[in-house]
Amino acid sequence: MTRRLPIALTALATLFASAGVASAHVKYVTPGSEPVAVLEFLVEALSNPFNLVVLGLGAVAVGVGLVGYLRVRPAQHDVAVLRSSLADYRDLLPWLLRLSVGLPLVGAGFSGYFFAPIVEPAAPTFVRLFGITVGFLLLFGFGTRLVAATGLLAYLVGLVFDPSLVLAFEYVPAFIALALVGGGRPSADQLVAKLAADDRTFYSRIDPFYRAVAVPFVERVRPYETYVPTILRVGLGLSFIYLGVAQKLMNPGEALAVVAKYGLTAVVPVAPELWVVGAGLTEALVGVMLIAGLFTRAFSGVAFALFTTTLFGLPDDPVLAHISLFGLVSALLVTGAGPFSLDAWLQDVDSETSDSDAVDDGLVRGRIAPDDGR
Repeated sequence: MTRRLPIALTALATLFASAGVASAHVKYVTPGSEPVAVLEFLVEALSNPFNLVVLGLGAVAVGVGLVGYLRVRPAQHDVAVLRSSLADYRDLLPWLLRLSVGLPLVGAGFSGYFFAPIVEPAAPTFVRLFGITVGFLLLFGFGTRLVAATGLLAYLVGLVFDPSLVLAFEYVPAFIALALVGGGRPSADQLVAKLAADDRTFYSRIDPFYRAVAVPFVERVRPYETYVPTILRVGLGLSFIYLGVAQKLMNPGEALAVVAKYGLTAVVPVAPELWVVGAGLTEALVGVMLIAGLFTRAFSGVAFALFTTTLFGLPDDPVLAHISLFGLVSALLVTGAGPFSLDAWLQDVDSETSDSDAVDDGLVRGRIAPDDGR
Protein backbone atom coordinates (compact mmCIF):
# COMPACT_ATOMS: atom_id res chain seq x y z
CA MET A 1 0.00 0.00 0.00
CA THR A 2 2.91 2.35 0.75
CA ARG A 3 4.28 1.85 -2.74
CA ARG A 4 0.85 2.49 -4.26
CA LEU A 5 0.24 5.71 -2.33
CA PRO A 6 2.05 7.99 -4.84
CA ILE A 7 0.10 6.31 -7.64
CA ALA A 8 -3.13 6.89 -5.74
CA LEU A 9 -2.30 10.57 -5.22
CA THR A 10 -1.57 11.01 -8.92
CA ALA A 11 -4.73 9.18 -9.90
CA LEU A 12 -6.74 11.25 -7.43
CA ALA A 13 -5.53 14.56 -8.82
CA THR A 14 -6.05 13.51 -12.43
CA LEU A 15 -9.42 11.88 -11.78
CA PHE A 16 -10.93 14.88 -10.03
CA ALA A 17 -9.44 17.27 -12.57
CA SER A 18 -11.17 15.39 -15.36
CA ALA A 19 -14.26 14.18 -13.50
CA GLY A 20 -16.41 16.47 -15.59
CA VAL A 21 -15.78 14.29 -18.64
CA ALA A 22 -17.91 11.61 -17.06
CA SER A 23 -20.38 14.06 -15.57
CA ALA A 24 -22.82 14.12 -18.46
CA HIS A 25 -26.50 13.33 -18.65
CA VAL A 26 -25.84 9.60 -19.07
CA LYS A 27 -29.18 9.04 -20.80
CA TYR A 28 -28.19 11.44 -23.59
CA VAL A 29 -24.99 9.63 -24.60
CA THR A 30 -25.34 6.03 -23.48
CA PRO A 31 -24.79 3.47 -26.25
CA GLY A 32 -26.97 0.93 -24.45
CA SER A 33 -25.84 -1.57 -21.85
CA GLU A 34 -26.64 -4.67 -19.88
CA PRO A 35 -28.15 -4.07 -16.43
CA VAL A 36 -25.69 -4.20 -13.55
CA ALA A 37 -26.75 -4.94 -9.97
CA VAL A 38 -26.21 -1.76 -7.96
CA LEU A 39 -25.27 -3.41 -4.69
CA GLU A 40 -22.79 -5.78 -6.31
CA PHE A 41 -21.24 -2.91 -8.27
CA LEU A 42 -20.79 -0.73 -5.19
CA VAL A 43 -19.43 -3.60 -3.10
CA GLU A 44 -16.92 -4.49 -5.81
CA ALA A 45 -15.87 -0.88 -6.35
CA LEU A 46 -15.51 -0.03 -2.66
CA SER A 47 -13.83 -3.31 -1.67
CA ASN A 48 -10.82 -2.42 -3.80
CA PRO A 49 -8.17 -0.89 -1.47
CA PHE A 50 -6.79 1.34 -4.22
CA ASN A 51 -10.25 2.77 -4.94
CA LEU A 52 -10.82 3.39 -1.24
CA VAL A 53 -7.49 5.18 -0.93
CA VAL A 54 -8.24 7.45 -3.89
CA LEU A 55 -11.76 8.27 -2.69
CA GLY A 56 -10.61 8.71 0.91
CA LEU A 57 -7.81 11.05 -0.11
CA GLY A 58 -10.31 13.02 -2.16
CA ALA A 59 -12.65 13.42 0.81
CA VAL A 60 -9.78 14.43 3.09
CA ALA A 61 -8.41 16.90 0.54
CA VAL A 62 -11.79 18.59 0.13
CA GLY A 63 -12.39 18.73 3.88
CA VAL A 64 -8.92 20.06 4.68
CA GLY A 65 -9.16 22.61 1.87
CA LEU A 66 -12.48 24.01 3.09
CA VAL A 67 -11.51 24.10 6.75
CA GLY A 68 -8.09 25.52 5.89
CA TYR A 69 -9.64 28.33 3.88
CA LEU A 70 -12.02 29.22 6.72
CA ARG A 71 -9.11 29.30 9.15
CA VAL A 72 -6.60 31.22 7.03
CA ARG A 73 -8.86 33.31 4.77
CA PRO A 74 -6.18 34.08 2.15
CA ALA A 75 -6.51 37.03 -0.25
CA GLN A 76 -9.59 38.41 1.53
CA HIS A 77 -9.47 41.71 -0.33
CA ASP A 78 -9.25 39.93 -3.69
CA VAL A 79 -12.28 37.82 -2.77
CA ALA A 80 -14.19 40.93 -1.68
CA VAL A 81 -13.42 42.70 -4.95
CA LEU A 82 -14.45 39.64 -6.94
CA ARG A 83 -17.75 39.36 -5.07
CA SER A 84 -18.44 43.05 -5.51
CA SER A 85 -17.69 42.89 -9.23
CA LEU A 86 -20.02 39.92 -9.72
CA ALA A 87 -22.76 41.57 -7.66
CA ASP A 88 -22.67 44.56 -10.03
CA TYR A 89 -24.33 42.34 -12.64
CA ARG A 90 -27.42 41.64 -10.52
CA ASP A 91 -29.54 44.06 -12.56
CA LEU A 92 -28.88 41.84 -15.59
CA LEU A 93 -29.93 38.65 -13.78
CA PRO A 94 -33.39 38.47 -15.44
CA TRP A 95 -31.78 38.77 -18.88
CA LEU A 96 -29.33 35.97 -18.02
CA LEU A 97 -32.16 33.74 -16.84
CA ARG A 98 -34.24 34.47 -19.95
CA LEU A 99 -31.35 33.53 -22.23
CA SER A 100 -30.63 30.41 -20.18
CA VAL A 101 -34.18 29.12 -20.63
CA GLY A 102 -35.24 30.70 -23.92
CA LEU A 103 -32.35 29.46 -26.05
CA PRO A 104 -32.63 25.75 -25.16
CA LEU A 105 -36.43 25.86 -25.50
CA VAL A 106 -36.19 27.28 -29.01
CA GLY A 107 -33.58 24.65 -29.83
CA ALA A 108 -35.77 21.93 -28.33
CA GLY A 109 -38.70 23.02 -30.46
CA PHE A 110 -36.74 23.00 -33.70
CA SER A 111 -34.99 19.74 -32.76
CA GLY A 112 -38.27 18.02 -32.01
CA TYR A 113 -38.13 17.23 -28.30
CA PHE A 114 -39.87 18.40 -25.15
CA PHE A 115 -37.42 19.91 -22.62
CA ALA A 116 -35.04 16.90 -22.52
CA PRO A 117 -33.41 15.36 -25.64
CA ILE A 118 -34.14 11.78 -24.64
CA VAL A 119 -33.89 9.38 -27.58
CA GLU A 120 -37.54 8.91 -28.54
CA PRO A 121 -39.75 9.68 -31.55
CA ALA A 122 -39.93 13.36 -32.47
CA ALA A 123 -42.45 15.40 -30.52
CA PRO A 124 -45.78 16.32 -32.16
CA THR A 125 -46.01 19.61 -34.02
CA PHE A 126 -47.95 21.41 -31.29
CA VAL A 127 -45.31 20.42 -28.71
CA ARG A 128 -42.56 21.74 -30.95
CA LEU A 129 -44.48 24.98 -31.51
CA PHE A 130 -44.95 25.30 -27.75
CA GLY A 131 -41.21 25.17 -27.13
CA ILE A 132 -40.45 27.62 -29.93
CA THR A 133 -43.15 30.07 -28.79
CA VAL A 134 -42.25 30.00 -25.11
CA GLY A 135 -38.56 30.23 -25.94
CA PHE A 136 -38.90 33.25 -28.22
CA LEU A 137 -41.22 35.06 -25.80
CA LEU A 138 -38.66 34.60 -23.03
CA LEU A 139 -35.83 35.75 -25.27
CA PHE A 140 -37.76 38.91 -26.14
CA GLY A 141 -38.89 39.28 -22.53
CA PHE A 142 -42.54 39.69 -23.43
CA GLY A 143 -45.03 38.61 -20.75
CA THR A 144 -42.11 37.01 -18.93
CA ARG A 145 -43.83 36.13 -15.67
CA LEU A 146 -46.90 34.66 -17.36
CA VAL A 147 -44.83 32.77 -19.92
CA ALA A 148 -42.56 31.38 -17.18
CA ALA A 149 -45.58 30.19 -15.20
CA THR A 150 -46.97 28.55 -18.35
CA GLY A 151 -43.65 26.83 -19.02
CA LEU A 152 -43.48 25.58 -15.43
CA LEU A 153 -47.01 24.16 -15.62
CA ALA A 154 -46.23 22.46 -18.95
CA TYR A 155 -43.07 20.90 -17.56
CA LEU A 156 -44.83 19.58 -14.44
CA VAL A 157 -47.64 18.08 -16.53
CA GLY A 158 -45.09 16.48 -18.84
CA LEU A 159 -43.20 15.13 -15.83
CA VAL A 160 -46.34 13.34 -14.63
CA PHE A 161 -46.69 11.54 -17.96
CA ASP A 162 -42.95 11.00 -18.53
CA PRO A 163 -40.86 10.80 -15.32
CA SER A 164 -37.67 10.75 -17.40
CA LEU A 165 -38.14 14.53 -17.80
CA VAL A 166 -36.59 14.81 -14.34
CA LEU A 167 -33.34 14.99 -16.34
CA ALA A 168 -34.33 18.59 -17.12
CA PHE A 169 -35.35 19.47 -13.55
CA GLU A 170 -33.27 22.66 -13.68
CA TYR A 171 -36.15 24.25 -15.60
CA VAL A 172 -38.23 24.28 -12.39
CA PRO A 173 -36.03 26.72 -10.42
CA ALA A 174 -35.40 28.71 -13.60
CA PHE A 175 -39.13 29.19 -14.31
CA ILE A 176 -39.87 30.05 -10.66
CA ALA A 177 -37.04 32.59 -10.62
CA LEU A 178 -38.29 34.21 -13.83
CA ALA A 179 -41.83 34.38 -12.44
CA LEU A 180 -40.42 36.36 -9.51
CA VAL A 181 -37.94 38.69 -11.21
CA GLY A 182 -39.79 39.27 -14.52
CA GLY A 183 -38.19 40.38 -17.73
CA GLY A 184 -35.80 42.96 -16.30
CA ARG A 185 -33.76 44.88 -18.81
CA PRO A 186 -33.41 44.85 -21.72
CA SER A 187 -36.83 43.37 -22.44
CA ALA A 188 -40.11 44.06 -24.21
CA ASP A 189 -41.77 44.06 -20.79
CA GLN A 190 -39.67 47.05 -19.75
CA LEU A 191 -40.57 49.00 -22.89
CA VAL A 192 -44.28 48.23 -22.57
CA ALA A 193 -44.24 49.12 -18.87
CA LYS A 194 -42.69 52.53 -19.61
CA LEU A 195 -45.35 53.25 -22.22
CA ALA A 196 -48.15 52.12 -19.92
CA ALA A 197 -46.85 54.05 -16.91
CA ASP A 198 -46.69 57.39 -18.77
CA ASP A 199 -50.14 59.00 -18.73
CA ARG A 200 -49.21 61.15 -21.72
CA THR A 201 -48.93 58.17 -24.10
CA PHE A 202 -51.83 56.87 -26.14
CA TYR A 203 -50.91 53.32 -25.15
CA SER A 204 -51.45 54.08 -21.44
CA ARG A 205 -55.13 54.85 -22.21
CA ILE A 206 -55.84 51.57 -24.00
CA ASP A 207 -53.83 49.08 -21.92
CA PRO A 208 -56.21 47.44 -19.42
CA PHE A 209 -53.58 45.04 -18.13
CA TYR A 210 -50.73 47.12 -16.69
CA ARG A 211 -52.38 48.94 -13.76
CA ALA A 212 -55.07 46.34 -13.09
CA VAL A 213 -52.96 43.19 -13.10
CA ALA A 214 -49.23 43.70 -13.70
CA VAL A 215 -48.49 46.34 -11.05
CA PRO A 216 -50.41 44.62 -8.22
CA PHE A 217 -48.77 41.28 -9.04
CA VAL A 218 -45.29 42.78 -9.11
CA GLU A 219 -45.87 44.48 -5.77
CA ARG A 220 -47.08 41.22 -4.28
CA VAL A 221 -44.11 39.11 -5.40
CA ARG A 222 -41.40 41.73 -4.87
CA PRO A 223 -40.67 40.69 -1.25
CA TYR A 224 -39.93 37.17 -2.50
CA GLU A 225 -37.32 38.22 -5.07
CA THR A 226 -34.67 38.02 -2.38
CA TYR A 227 -35.16 34.23 -2.33
CA VAL A 228 -34.23 33.77 -5.99
CA PRO A 229 -30.64 32.69 -5.18
CA THR A 230 -32.01 30.15 -2.69
CA ILE A 231 -34.41 28.76 -5.28
CA LEU A 232 -31.69 28.49 -7.91
CA ARG A 233 -29.08 26.77 -5.73
CA VAL A 234 -31.55 24.31 -4.18
CA GLY A 235 -32.97 23.42 -7.60
CA LEU A 236 -29.51 23.03 -9.13
CA GLY A 237 -28.33 21.09 -6.08
CA LEU A 238 -31.17 18.60 -6.46
CA SER A 239 -30.34 18.24 -10.17
CA PHE A 240 -26.69 17.51 -9.38
CA ILE A 241 -27.57 14.96 -6.71
CA TYR A 242 -29.94 13.22 -9.13
CA LEU A 243 -27.33 13.14 -11.88
CA GLY A 244 -24.65 11.83 -9.54
CA VAL A 245 -26.66 9.33 -7.52
CA ALA A 246 -29.52 8.18 -9.78
CA GLN A 247 -27.73 8.31 -13.14
CA LYS A 248 -24.35 7.01 -12.05
CA LEU A 249 -24.20 5.32 -8.66
CA MET A 250 -27.66 3.76 -8.98
CA ASN A 251 -27.37 3.13 -12.72
CA PRO A 252 -23.87 1.69 -13.07
CA GLY A 253 -24.59 -0.30 -16.24
CA GLU A 254 -25.20 2.73 -18.43
CA ALA A 255 -22.50 4.77 -16.68
CA LEU A 256 -19.92 2.02 -17.30
CA ALA A 257 -21.04 1.88 -20.94
CA VAL A 258 -20.33 5.60 -21.31
CA VAL A 259 -16.86 5.13 -19.78
CA ALA A 260 -16.16 2.33 -22.27
CA LYS A 261 -17.66 4.22 -25.24
CA TYR A 262 -15.36 7.22 -24.82
CA GLY A 263 -12.32 5.31 -23.60
CA LEU A 264 -12.12 7.32 -20.38
CA THR A 265 -9.84 4.77 -18.76
CA ALA A 266 -7.20 5.82 -21.32
CA VAL A 267 -7.52 9.41 -20.08
CA VAL A 268 -7.02 8.36 -16.46
CA PRO A 269 -5.76 4.77 -16.11
CA VAL A 270 -8.01 3.66 -13.26
CA ALA A 271 -10.73 1.04 -13.10
CA PRO A 272 -14.04 1.95 -14.80
CA GLU A 273 -15.77 1.46 -11.45
CA LEU A 274 -13.64 4.23 -9.95
CA TRP A 275 -14.53 6.51 -12.86
CA VAL A 276 -18.24 6.02 -12.24
CA VAL A 277 -18.05 6.31 -8.46
CA GLY A 278 -15.73 9.32 -8.63
CA ALA A 279 -17.93 11.20 -11.10
CA GLY A 280 -21.09 10.34 -9.17
CA LEU A 281 -19.67 11.43 -5.82
CA THR A 282 -18.26 14.63 -7.33
CA GLU A 283 -21.66 15.63 -8.71
CA ALA A 284 -23.37 14.65 -5.45
CA LEU A 285 -20.87 16.75 -3.48
CA VAL A 286 -21.51 19.79 -5.68
CA GLY A 287 -25.25 19.29 -5.20
CA VAL A 288 -25.01 19.02 -1.42
CA MET A 289 -22.80 22.11 -1.17
CA LEU A 290 -25.19 24.13 -3.33
CA ILE A 291 -28.20 23.09 -1.25
CA ALA A 292 -26.34 23.92 1.96
CA GLY A 293 -25.19 27.21 0.44
CA LEU A 294 -21.58 26.72 1.51
CA PHE A 295 -18.87 28.18 -0.75
CA THR A 296 -21.64 28.71 -3.28
CA ARG A 297 -19.67 30.73 -5.81
CA ALA A 298 -16.70 28.36 -5.57
CA PHE A 299 -18.79 25.25 -6.18
CA SER A 300 -20.71 27.05 -8.91
CA GLY A 301 -17.33 27.53 -10.56
CA VAL A 302 -16.64 23.80 -10.11
CA ALA A 303 -19.99 23.03 -11.75
CA PHE A 304 -19.15 25.35 -14.64
CA ALA A 305 -15.86 23.50 -15.10
CA LEU A 306 -17.65 20.13 -15.06
CA PHE A 307 -20.05 21.23 -17.79
CA THR A 308 -17.22 22.65 -19.88
CA THR A 309 -15.12 19.49 -19.73
CA THR A 310 -18.22 17.43 -20.52
CA LEU A 311 -18.88 19.39 -23.71
CA PHE A 312 -15.30 18.99 -24.91
CA GLY A 313 -14.85 15.44 -23.62
CA LEU A 314 -18.10 13.95 -24.95
CA PRO A 315 -18.47 15.24 -28.50
CA ASP A 316 -21.99 13.90 -29.07
CA ASP A 317 -23.44 15.12 -25.79
CA PRO A 318 -26.16 17.60 -26.84
CA VAL A 319 -24.98 21.16 -26.20
CA LEU A 320 -28.53 22.50 -25.91
CA ALA A 321 -29.16 20.27 -22.90
CA HIS A 322 -26.45 22.13 -20.98
CA ILE A 323 -27.23 25.76 -21.84
CA SER A 324 -29.80 26.04 -19.06
CA LEU A 325 -27.33 24.58 -16.56
CA PHE A 326 -24.57 26.91 -17.73
CA GLY A 327 -26.91 29.88 -17.32
CA LEU A 328 -28.18 28.97 -13.85
CA VAL A 329 -24.68 28.29 -12.55
CA SER A 330 -23.60 31.67 -13.96
CA ALA A 331 -26.56 33.26 -12.18
CA LEU A 332 -25.35 31.80 -8.88
CA LEU A 333 -21.90 33.23 -9.52
CA VAL A 334 -23.61 36.63 -9.68
CA THR A 335 -26.03 36.28 -6.76
CA GLY A 336 -24.10 34.13 -4.35
CA ALA A 337 -25.92 31.88 -1.89
CA GLY A 338 -28.69 34.21 -0.76
CA PRO A 339 -30.88 33.58 2.33
CA PHE A 340 -31.00 30.32 4.30
CA SER A 341 -27.41 29.41 3.53
CA LEU A 342 -24.27 28.63 5.45
CA ASP A 343 -22.50 31.36 3.48
CA ALA A 344 -24.95 33.93 4.88
CA TRP A 345 -24.45 32.57 8.38
CA LEU A 346 -20.67 32.72 8.06
CA GLN A 347 -20.94 36.28 6.75
CA ASP A 348 -23.00 37.26 9.80
CA VAL A 349 -20.44 35.65 12.11
CA ASP A 350 -17.59 37.45 10.33
CA SER A 351 -19.47 40.74 10.60
CA GLU A 352 -20.05 40.29 14.32
CA THR A 353 -16.41 39.31 14.86
CA SER A 354 -15.17 42.30 12.87
CA ASP A 355 -17.40 44.66 14.86
CA SER A 356 -16.23 43.13 18.13
CA ASP A 357 -12.56 43.38 17.11
CA ALA A 358 -13.07 47.02 16.09
CA VAL A 359 -14.60 47.87 19.48
CA ASP A 360 -11.83 46.06 21.38
CA ASP A 361 -9.17 47.81 19.29
CA GLY A 362 -10.82 51.16 19.91
CA LEU A 363 -10.94 50.61 23.67
CA VAL A 364 -7.28 49.63 23.75
CA ARG A 365 -6.18 52.61 21.68
CA GLY A 366 -8.52 55.08 23.36
CA ARG A 367 -10.43 55.87 20.15
CA ILE A 368 -13.77 54.64 21.58
CA ALA A 369 -14.89 55.63 25.03
CA PRO A 370 -16.13 52.77 27.21
CA ASP A 371 -19.78 52.80 28.25
CA ASP A 372 -19.86 54.55 31.62
CA GLY A 373 -23.62 54.42 32.07
CA ARG A 374 -24.33 57.88 30.68
